[in-house]
Amino acid sequence: MELQYGPNKIWMENEAGTVVAEVDFVEREDGNYDIVHTFVDDSLRGQGAAGKLVKAAADEIRRRHKKTATSCSYADAWFRRHKDEQDLLG
Repeated sequence: MELQYGPNKIWMENEAGTVVAEVDFVEREDGNYDIVHTFVDDSLRGQGAAGKLVKAAADEIRRRHKKTATSCSYADAWFRRHKDEQDLLG
């Protein structure tokens, strides 16, 4: 499944065009971001979709030369497991 990109959202759609996974990140007042939500449909659970989405969000935030917070519990856990990405936290 291909990743789809919006201004502050990255998602995956199934063949029917239904969103089956997404990560949302909002811009904070300081110009940095907060990853606030990750969703994965039951049909994709256990296939690494959530990790792929958070990695894509991290890459996009890095491309924008910004930092991020992690209000989303999954994103918080992902960053704790990926020490090489923790420079984005702020």
